[in-house]
Amino acid sequence: MSGSAGVVSASADVAVGAAIAGEATAYVHLNDLGHAYTPGDFLFRHLNATLVAGRIHALIGPSGSGKSTLLAILAGWLEPTEGAVERHHADAMNWVPQLPLGVAGRNVLDHVALPMLVAGVPREVANGEARRILGQFGLEDVEDHPYGSLSGGEAQRLMLARAAATKCDLLLVDEPTASLDRNSARTVIAHIRGLANRGCVVVVATHDLELRDACDDVVDLADAQDRGIDEPAAGNSATGNSAQGEAAS
Repeated sequence: MSGSAGVVSASADVAVGAAIAGEATAYVHLNDLGHAYTPGDFLFRHLNATLVAGRIHALIGPSGSGKSTLLAILAGWLEPTEGAVERHHADAMNWVPQLPLGVAGRNVLDHVALPMLVAGVPREVANGEARRILGQFGLEDVEDHPYGSLSGGEAQRLMLARAAATKCDLLLVDEPTASLDRNSARTVIAHIRGLANRGCVVVVATHDLELRDACDDVVDLADAQDRGIDEPAAGNSATGNSAQGEAAS
């Protein structure tokens, strides 16, 4: 377990072991991370965690605790107020939003092939690889269908398939099962596991208990909330964490 606010994990040991063995394992270290949109009013504070490739890390916490903010910080889109994010062999990032984003009239195959085309892969090669990936995600029968005709579960799987079409060291997934039925949600969870097994650092923000339980590690932002600037933490002296309390939304 890493000594950290709100983290249940063996990830730090995995990262250290890989480093000793000389392996180029991707990992992301959160070092005493905190963020406040209003000075002194922290969403979370003193957050420490090591997020390692091959594992799925559930990011949980009540609404307003900063899950989306932390994803944005991990993506490099937002600078934290305190602390730092250290990336090791984790430069290529993919983001899967809560609401799938696609072009209604563009077909499924093109959604997966496009990232490869942008990278300079010839059309014939990109289409062949896209078909292979769609088969892995159970979407081979809808490759010619327009995006706008897909069900919610199909659209979410397509977003994951598109993430699989490019190099991915860090995969950030925001509430992937929020609007899905249980069967579709379980299929999506299985595909997220498959992406982790490819060597991605996977972080999933979720309120879904089944998805949380399917993850390897849990980062609970409820354990990293802060009542005020430099207020001592009752009963938390071993980790140096600030007191827990309500976070600003």
